[in-house]
Amino acid sequence: MNETQQLLNAITEGIQEKKGKQIVIADLTGIGDTICQYFIICQGNSPAQIEAIEEAVADSTRKKCQTKPLAVDGLRNATWVAMDYVDIIVHIFLPEARGFYDIEHLWADAKLTELPDID
Repeated sequence: MNETQQLLNAITEGIQEKKGKQIVIADLTGIGDTICQYFIICQGNSPAQIEAIEEAVADSTRKKCQTKPLAVDGLRNATWVAMDYVDIIVHIFLPEARGFYDIEHLWADAKLTELPDID
């Protein structure tokens, strides 16, 4: 398993640990001139859950891949938090913000993989 795949797994495990929902992995590798290789998009039901998901992702990537995000943005109001892992950008939304920005459809050319929710 390559480093990017290990990082994808560590991120999704962190999201699932805190019950993040509607996880979508957008594979951007087949699209030219993108800022990264993958987007991971998910949602939480409250700003507190979004912060918990962000912390769990950071912990999971630190423990399993010995890496941390270059930048984390959006924690102040926690309606949309972005975590930059260079090749992977994690987007954690409140449902209404996710619907408004609809980034899955902005990248309609990407290969989208939906992961089942874990209850």
